[in-house]
Amino acid sequence: MKKVVSAIVLFGLLQTALAQNAAQSVNRDKRMEWWREARFGMFIHWGVYSVPAGYYNGQSIKGIGEWIMNRGKIPVAEYQQFASSFNPVKYDADAWVKLAKDAGMKYIVITAKHHDGFALFKSNASKWNMVDATPYGKDLLTPLAEACRKYGMKLGFYYSQAQDWCNPGGAASKKAASEGWANPDSATIDAYIASHEGHWDPAQTSKTMSQYIDEVAVPQVKELLTNYGDVAVLWWDTPTGMTDEFAEKLNAVLAMQPNIITNDRLKRPNFAGDYKTPEQRIPKESELDGKDWETCMTMNNTWGYKKNDHEWKSAEVMVRNLVDIASKGGNYLMNVGPKDDGTIPAESIARLQQVGAWMKVNGEAIYGTKASPLAAVTWGRITKKEQKDNTILYLSVFNWPADKKLVVPGLTQSVISATLLAGGKKLAAATGKDGLVITVPDQAPDKMATVIKVLVKGKVSDKRFTGTGTSGL
Repeated sequence: MKKVVSAIVLFGLLQTALAQNAAQSVNRDKRMEWWREARFGMFIHWGVYSVPAGYYNGQSIKGIGEWIMNRGKIPVAEYQQFASSFNPVKYDADAWVKLAKDAGMKYIVITAKHHDGFALFKSNASKWNMVDATPYGKDLLTPLAEACRKYGMKLGFYYSQAQDWCNPGGAASKKAASEGWANPDSATIDAYIASHEGHWDPAQTSKTMSQYIDEVAVPQVKELLTNYGDVAVLWWDTPTGMTDEFAEKLNAVLAMQPNIITNDRLKRPNFAGDYKTPEQRIPKESELDGKDWETCMTMNNTWGYKKNDHEWKSAEVMVRNLVDIASKGGNYLMNVGPKDDGTIPAESIARLQQVGAWMKVNGEAIYGTKASPLAAVTWGRITKKEQKDNTILYLSVFNWPADKKLVVPGLTQSVISATLLAGGKKLAAATGKDGLVITVPDQAPDKMATVIKVLVKGKVSDKRFTGTGTSGL
């Protein structure tokens, strides 16, 4: 009888656990719904580092702009003097958000506090903030939050929870882990950071990291989740020196915003967050594991503004990256690095406007789509939507066929229609034993990526295989 009772109790506990897991999965899917629909967002790296803009004592400092304090080993007191020149009188949050919206972006993530410890907001936890340390004297996040509400843009905050080079007790890595690496993965970055910690100013170590977590990090995250309305994303970065105990203190604060989603950089592996964050690279198909992911990427070679970095990606590369990412089921977080006066570089604006023009015509091939169910094609990328009992395939063509025959290998189901998104022209399509063949015009309507919308009868089964991918185009 005891064995029977024990078995019943064990079975009951198992059922309860399964029910809880199912409920958590449903809750997570609900929280992630808007994010999966969005596919495209704006990253903003802005702070005191935009004042030196890559130069220290008249010398150009190698590396990414926001790491200048670390790379130049600038003493805390000396670096903090840059704040006296941080006066972004041309800052127009409304224009920033409208720029993102017109580019087709659905959410914004801004560096509320980067590794230099400077807060873009009024903080009672540290005087090293925009209101108390600069002549501008105003919170930069308040108008941004207001503009996001105005334009229906989701707002997220990047917060450096561990590295902090100015507030005592914060951790410090010797250099940016991903700098100069072609394809760094998250585990490699974490391992590198863990073995390359190093401070350079005694002022940085006058308190313990435990004190820093309790006195600065936790209170500031509470401020961010209290003072700006709904926060869609909390984007952690670099778990240098983090412990599970520290991470749990920060993780617990998230309960203040029940619908918030987080990335995977709080503390691996026990705090995985809601999505993975490959940096400056697009994963290969063979790397994908079914989990949500987001590629963050710069427009040139730096995140924070650096006046001598002129190696800009073209709008074509950005559009094709976006299509490539969507075709693999991911999101694209494209960065801008504003100047110290509050303006976004003209090169960034021009490219975002070009991307926006493409998205205005072809956005339905990106928003709310799922990964391609078909094997990789040589002429471009494919995204998918399900429509009742049928399937929509969006064929984004990068390489226009010279013979005017676009072949989709392996697609043998009946096609209801095939149309160009640009202009709505209907195209002839025929299925055969080798796949679908679409007859296209002589010239591509859009050199960056021409989208053909194909409505297929029934469901298209997954025919993908692990193989080649791309680390950008």
